[in-house]
Amino acid sequence: MKVADIRAMTLDQMDDEVLKLKKERFNLRFQRATGQLENTSRVRQVRRDIARLKTVAAQKRAGAEPKGAAKTETNPAAKKRAAKKKD
Repeated sequence: MKVADIRAMTLDQMDDEVLKLKKERFNLRFQRATGQLENTSRVRQVRRDIARLKTVAAQKRAGAEPKGAAKTETNPAAKKRAAKKKD
């Protein structure tokens, strides 16, 4: 699952997707324990997708900008330092 797809979801959709992935992770754990798991990399993918969804959901709930978004400096001292570095 890509981050761009996750960011397009609503919070309710994210919560539903996390629940679905947790159920899948539970089933994968049982398959691994009984020796029936064929695609072992899927466990890792599901775990990381859950973390990715939770991270973006927390950012949306907090109203924070996503990492990597352009930030503007409002501190005048920081602007002066940035101007000096350019010279």
